[in-house]
Amino acid sequence: MKIFLNRLKQLKLFHRMNDKPAHLVQGEKAEQKALQYLQDQGLAVVGQNFRCKQGEIDLIMRDNNFLVFVEVRYRKNSQYGNALETVTPKKQSRIIAATQHYLVKNNLSRQSVRFDVVAMTGNNQLNWVKNAFQVNF
Repeated sequence: MKIFLNRLKQLKLFHRMNDKPAHLVQGEKAEQKALQYLQDQGLAVVGQNFRCKQGEIDLIMRDNNFLVFVEVRYRKNSQYGNALETVTPKKQSRIIAATQHYLVKNNLSRQSVRFDVVAMTGNNQLNWVKNAFQVNF
């Protein structure tokens, strides 16, 4: 059976349901690269890909007394703007709402937080912006 399925894949007659679109695969790679970079800078991982109806948080890290909520953005090139520019006020509000949900859910309402962005381009250039945006809870 396995040989038969492999042959169908080779002939492109088999629809692979588990294949992810290339942009999602690239996004996952960017998140892993950002995670490794932040760990190399001394941050500790708390969580990844926290999702709720308010939005998603790519990475949650600890940096001394701060719980750091990290948005990872990747752009193949800067033809239509750089990755950092894609963290719009609307995107920020979604991240903030998801953060509020996370803090309440985990009984961390008094926790000091920071919002960072790690922006990457296809040429492997990484830009870590600490305190990329702020909010008062």
